[in-house]
Amino acid sequence: MQRTFALGRAAQRLTHSLTVTLAAVALSLVSGIMPAAAATDDPWISIRKEFYGDRQIMETKAPLILDAPDKAEDAALVPVSIYLLPDIADNIKTLRVFIDNNPAPMVGTFTFGKAAGFGAKTIATRVRFDTLSFIRAIAETDDGKLYMATHFVQAAGGCSSPAIKDAQEALDSAGQMHVKKLNDPHKFGSNRNTSSVTGEAMVMLRHPNYSGMQMDPASGQFIPAKYLRTLDVMRGNELVFHLEAGISMSSNPNVRFTYGANGDEALSAVASDSDGAVFKASSPPGNT
Repeated sequence: MQRTFALGRAAQRLTHSLTVTLAAVALSLVSGIMPAAAATDDPWISIRKEFYGDRQIMETKAPLILDAPDKAEDAALVPVSIYLLPDIADNIKTLRVFIDNNPAPMVGTFTFGKAAGFGAKTIATRVRFDTLSFIRAIAETDDGKLYMATHFVQAAGGCSSPAIKDAQEALDSAGQMHVKKLNDPHKFGSNRNTSSVTGEAMVMLRHPNYSGMQMDPASGQFIPAKYLRTLDVMRGNELVFHLEAGISMSSNPNVRFTYGANGDEALSAVASDSDGAVFKASSPPGNT
């Protein structure tokens, strides 16, 4: 369903994105302030209706924090970090990330398992911006409350940027994946357990993550979409998180995250792409 959503709306979003970009740039030059689209042109209206209907969404700087650059150096590799503070972190049902003006606005949906641990959580990755846009993180708690953090990013061309010179070479080398623990687990406080232990790790996947909008410089033809579809990270036999992703993630996707450390259990990851290829990796047991 995610793939249909991503590709089915692409043509419509492309036309809209160009219009929004020109208008935003003109407004920025004239006024020197961050552009704000008219309500009737705001893509967030339809995105919100599709995913949340008329439900109330609380816009707040806490307990949900979204960190992204004001102006991206590379629109195809924009770093973004999301912090779930203890007030809601123990009761998260889903965490969704959207980029309003992208052809496929949904970056990804995270759901957390028991091995995500108690207390504050962090998710960090890299994304693409097709044009100037808000990026949004929306957390839904078990009791149905919605919290949203937003940030406006000046970036354009990331979805069609030819980040990889040789398309076939990129496909041939796709699938190399690593899971790495980044530091020694440490204790922290949470609403449920004041002696919880958290660790930090990263999953790195070598994959072109083609958006379907990039052109092969050798052939002059558009490269078919081929992107990370799902990612499951486990601690032993327990889920840390499940990710449903799309074309808005960058090439060579990586996700940095916190998790509930539990002795020397290894972390493992299983990823699949939109063509059905499956990739697996795991960290060695222990804290490194």
